[in-house]
This record gives sequence, structure tokens and C-alpha cells, in this order.
Amino acid sequence: MNYRTHIVSSLAQVGQSAWDALVAAQARPNPFLSYAFLHALHESGAACADTGWQPHYLCVYAGETLAAAMPLYVKSHSYGEYVFDWAWADAYQRHGLDYYPKLLSAIPFTPVAGPRLLAVDEAARAALLAALRQEQQEAGLSSTHILYPPEDEARLLNAAGFMLRHGVQFHWLNRGFASFDDFLATLDRKKAKNIRAERRKVAEAGVTLRRLRGPAVTEEHWRFFHSCYRQTYAEHVSQPYLNLDFFLRIGATMADNILLVLAERGGQPIAASLVVHTADTLFGRYWGATEHLPCLHFETAYYQPLEFCIEQGIAVFEGGAQGEHKMARGFLPTRTWSAHWLAHPAFADAVERFLERETGGVDDYLDELTERTPYRT
Repeated sequence: MNYRTHIVSSLAQVGQSAWDALVAAQARPNPFLSYAFLHALHESGAACADTGWQPHYLCVYAGETLAAAMPLYVKSHSYGEYVFDWAWADAYQRHGLDYYPKLLSAIPFTPVAGPRLLAVDEAARAALLAALRQEQQEAGLSSTHILYPPEDEARLLNAAGFMLRHGVQFHWLNRGFASFDDFLATLDRKKAKNIRAERRKVAEAGVTLRRLRGPAVTEEHWRFFHSCYRQTYAEHVSQPYLNLDFFLRIGATMADNILLVLAERGGQPIAASLVVHTADTLFGRYWGATEHLPCLHFETAYYQPLEFCIEQGIAVFEGGAQGEHKMARGFLPTRTWSAHWLAHPAFADAVERFLERETGGVDDYLDELTERTPYRT
């Protein structure tokens, strides 16, 4: 089949119906690939050329039909990626070479695994991969990085000349629990006791929790949540990536995927966490508080969403980037993938050797974590 390739700087050039139809055709789509989420990032100014995220979407058409595409950006830095290549950039700089700009396929500010080579069939996927290889050669950029693809796509990219990198996240798996107590009964006794104590501390502090879904989340709620979100970044002496406009946009266009957990004391909100969910997966995203109380973070960002998963029959709770402490709350280690291509042969060879050593360390780390299961054996 004859395919034609386009580079687009805005999803509006593709259209919501065409983009979402392509996403729906994937084996494991998630809400972060949707037109609503990505377009909100761009239109709010969170991920745009001015912030170092120049949309450079690669689209392959069969006639007038969008047959394949990938979220692709020209990046002028490595912020907001969660797969760290700062050392590689520093090595380029020390040798008088430019590492930026680079090509990046990822969901901005979102360390969630999902399809990156979106295609209606394998022929279209092959055409997309060929177009990517041509683009990375012709663009004259230092490198191409594809973050958090599923394992099958990672293997496909490896066969096409990309180097693979491994990471670790922590996910909670619903074993058909009938209640939160049913879940606790499967944990190591000490860990279950600690969780009960943490929840009791929050209740004894006079905190009540509300779980707000979709249309129940008002603009006032979003404004409070955004203040909590900004406070979290301020406490870490960094700048937040997302703005209020972004949150208002997804609140209006992704209501069915939104759950806001609101913590209140004395009738006033003091903390909030935002999670995104589908019928089978919940994704932990953001948390913040205007008043800090012991264990409030765990209750708002973990235990309330876990209860929601159990009530709704949601199979997986993906806890986000990093966080070995999540294991004490029933989360288990899960391998993640990324794929990398560097144009400079000497640097590509050096990175390949580094990744071989790093992969061995990740394998050992996963083995160690698996032996420390939080569940009763």
C-alpha cells in the first residue's frame, strides 16, 4: 500500500475523531493518549514550543485515512520525562557536541506505559517505523527516545536499531478483593497493622474524605486542587509543569476518567489528590496539601484510590514513577521500558555498554524486591 507521511505541529490538524479512532484501535490504549488529554497539554501552554516541547507528531496516511501515528516532540531539555538522560547530555556538552534538540516520543509529564507506535495494522506500523527512521536521519538531531512503550513495541524498536533501557515502577493488583479489609488480610501482618494505624491517625485528626467523580468536580474544586499541586512543587523548590487551564480543560473533556479525592477538616479542604482511571486501570497522578498532618498523604493518594479500585472492580493501580515505599502498601515492582537511538556512533557505543551494566543492576534490584513481597507467603 502507498502511504504518505505528514509532520503536524497540532493535533487539530489531525482532528479528534481521526486521532481517537486510531487510539481506540490499539491493544492497550489509555486516557493519556486521547485527543482530549494531549490537546489540553498543548493548548494550555504546558507542552508547547515555548516550554521546550515542540509538537512534531509523525502521521502516516493510507489515502485519506490516518493509518498510523506517534506522539513526537522536538525537545530542548530533558525535564518532565522521568527517564533520565542528563548524564548523556552532559557528556555531549563536555565533548563540544549538541545533545539538544532531540526527538522524544512520550506523553509529556506522564510516566505511564502505553502504545507509542499507534497503527491500524502491522503494515501501517512498519510504515510508521520506517518513517521514524527516515525522520531521525533527515532531521539532523542528536538522538531519538521513546519512553514507556509496552514490551512488544520495545522489542520491535530494538530490532530496528534502538537500544533498550529498563526501569522499575510499582503497581497494585486487585485479586478480587471484596473490601479494603479483605485486601489487608492478604498482607504481612505488620504491614497491615501499620496501614490501619495510619488510617486511624487521619480519622482521629478530624479529617473526612470525599471522592468526587466527573461532573461533581467543580471549578472551585479544580482551583483548590491546583493550589495544592503548586504547593507540592514549591516544597521541592521547583516549578510546576501544569497550569489551571490544563486541569479545567481535562475536567470538562475527560470527566468520565477523573477522580478527585478531597480531604477536609472543620468543613474546609486541606488536601487533594487526582487520579485518572478507566474501567480496568487507575493511574495515580498528583497530590498536594495546604495543611500537613501525619499520614494524610497515604490516605489521600493511596488508600482512598485503593478503596475505589476495590469498589469498582478496577484490576490495576499504577502508582507512577519511583517510590519503593509503595511496597509497604501492597504495590509490587514492575519492569518498564524505553528505547533510544543516538546518531553519533562513538556515543551510541558508550551508551550501549552503559545500558548493559545498568540492565544487570535493574535485574538484580527486581530480584531483591520480589523477595521482599509485602504479602503473606
